[in-house]
Amino acid sequence: MVTFEGLPGAVAVSHLRVYDWPTEDGLRGGTPHLHLTCSEGYVVVGGAGSVQTLTASGFRQTPLAAGSLVWFTPGTIHRLVNDDALRIVVLMQNSGLPEAGDAVLTLPPRYLTDADTYCAAVALPADAVEPEQERAARTRRDLAVEGFLALRRATEAGDPEPLAAFHRAAAVLVQHRTDDWRARWQQGAAAASRATGEQLDSLAQGHSGHLADARVYAEQPSAYGKFGMCGRLDVYSG
Repeated sequence: MVTFEGLPGAVAVSHLRVYDWPTEDGLRGGTPHLHLTCSEGYVVVGGAGSVQTLTASGFRQTPLAAGSLVWFTPGTIHRLVNDDALRIVVLMQNSGLPEAGDAVLTLPPRYLTDADTYCAAVALPADAVEPEQERAARTRRDLAVEGFLALRRATEAGDPEPLAAFHRAAAVLVQHRTDDWRARWQQGAAAASRATGEQLDSLAQGHSGHLADARVYAEQPSAYGKFGMCGRLDVYSG
């Protein structure tokens, strides 16, 4: 009998302190982006703010306060706005794939022409001191806000083509990574689903053997304060 030992449903969890850096439109917050294969959820644990979202259906702003639960499906461009010390527990589908590659930032079109150009614009210097990492994170955030505001203006003006063009460019940028993503899904969410199916089959036959294999897991964050897309992240390895 197989038991899936990851977090329930192969989600991943991180703790996020949303950036309070100001942007060109006077707001403070994170880097607008979308995920191509993953849903994502927010459980707000402190502070206040909002999440701005943009889809083919239009622009929306959802208030966030302690206790709020918000989630969205692949293709939703999302931008966190920090009004007052916004802190969030982030739930990520597919074993944390959103922070492990399944994301395309809303950079202006000139940065979306090919993978090398895009990667050079979004990369953070891994071995640099913290001030250099912060400058790089702010620079890519500001570029993504520039692109997001242009997409929002076009969508609100009734022109769907810029958003559709961004979707097409995003799909091309990640195309070479889908084999790795598929392996992550097979070892995570798909394996969790198979394990549940086998347990149901066993229970349907009156068998309880898998209950004897029960285990308890616990861990502390494996890293604190990493520069993420939306803020400083405490992350877990499980």
